[in-house]
Amino acid sequence: MRHQTIALIGGTGFIGRDLVNRLVKDGRQVRIATRRRAHAAELSIFPVEILEIDVYDPVQLAAFIHGADAVINLSGILHSRRGDPYGADFARVHVELPKKIAAACVAQHVPRLLHMSALGARSDGASMYLRSKGDGELVVRSASGLHPTIFRPSVVFGPGDRFLNTFANLQRNLPVIPLACAQARFQPVYVGDVAQAILRALDLERSHGKIYELGGPHIYTLEALVRFAGETIGQDRRIIRLPRWAGRLQARLFELLPGEPVLTRDNLDSMKIDNVLSAPMAAELGIMPTSLEAVAPEYLNDLTPRGRFNLYRARAHR
Repeated sequence: MRHQTIALIGGTGFIGRDLVNRLVKDGRQVRIATRRRAHAAELSIFPVEILEIDVYDPVQLAAFIHGADAVINLSGILHSRRGDPYGADFARVHVELPKKIAAACVAQHVPRLLHMSALGARSDGASMYLRSKGDGELVVRSASGLHPTIFRPSVVFGPGDRFLNTFANLQRNLPVIPLACAQARFQPVYVGDVAQAILRALDLERSHGKIYELGGPHIYTLEALVRFAGETIGQDRRIIRLPRWAGRLQARLFELLPGEPVLTRDNLDSMKIDNVLSAPMAAELGIMPTSLEAVAPEYLNDLTPRGRFNLYRARAHR
């Protein structure tokens, strides 16, 4: 079955922008929910329907989903106030919202739901982030009458990312890089590969009920990734590996600064486990993983006004 009309939640974010482009090129009709229309300004160049709604309001959410063939939820945040088993912000975005979306899908007779999670997500995970993502998966999978597909990407890179761009920007501005969890391992996945995996799974019946891990072709330590970013922009700074206690102190100090923190104690907790795939990406997705080396140098060295704008926009969650 071809799912023609797609209701997209979280579509104004980093992955969403790439996915919208691919959905439109594939001839799909796309409607995008956003809190503020200005957040979706970059998507207005596409023939899509942009609706300013409160997705936490059951009535508005039901109206948004009504008549769709499939719903895609990309909503997610990286930081939250602290709490047990996770803070209120993680609970709201990663658990409560998926629960509302699943309920709305059931009520509106839209059985197809594709949900973005994270590699390492589990209810007893090492961090608040991973625990909340794990509980979000549970509410989606437990909803009666749905055909869900869940995606668990490793860290995602690409133009405008908040991952490699952060490492590059730090090395443009600091003489040395004090680095916590330097030996933590990641398998970065290209944003275009993530979007393509979602598009491939959309109409794939064998993907119903499955969880797909998404990663790139290579595994790197955090230190290697920081060094790669620095070398790529010609600003290879000295890296100082921090012991665990110093890393947690550094993260705590970042949490006290105004604005979005570069690093939190919960981020460090997430890095206690390797962020790598348990097996190669599923063959039915048909993805040939893109390497960092093939894509990152082009956008990390983009010092044009447009390149700077993408970096600032990513930091501001816009």
